[in-house]
Amino acid sequence: MASVTKHMIPQILLFVVCVVIFNHTAKIEQQKQQRPPETEETPVTAAKSATMTTTSDLDTVPEGSGGDVKEIFGVRIERNPSQFKLDELSVTSWPTWTGNPSQIPWTFAAKETMYLLEGKVKVYCDGHDDFFEIGAGDLVEFPKGMKITWHVIEAVKKHYNLDK
Repeated sequence: MASVTKHMIPQILLFVVCVVIFNHTAKIEQQKQQRPPETEETPVTAAKSATMTTTSDLDTVPEGSGGDVKEIFGVRIERNPSQFKLDELSVTSWPTWTGNPSQIPWTFAAKETMYLLEGKVKVYCDGHDDFFEIGAGDLVEFPKGMKITWHVIEAVKKHYNLDK
């Protein structure tokens, strides 16, 4: 009887692996079915939910640093990056800028990376009808040459870094 069991061990292990894979696949499918369907947002719903606007213009970028990373209109936005990422970039050593509620047209003379400590801003990019919002806890990269209008909704305090 012991020799029969020895010969059956590889088959039993294979069976167990198949069951585990099947259960994992079933769990993933169940989670997919429980997610609400993705819908396209408008500027009004985006402002209410403090997320970005149209999903057709929104591309997910691989994360790797702990935050939710998106790209819209060529602007990279990482929501709530990890402390490790902020430390790695030495964000606290960057200059600080503050601004009160206002509208500010701006052209980026260099690539600018910023980390918002406080506030909320609607960003309108030239050539696009929609806007997106950024706010406290966002790490944002604007490409060199981009023209925007900042509509500061809540007073902003940010660290920023310009590529040379």
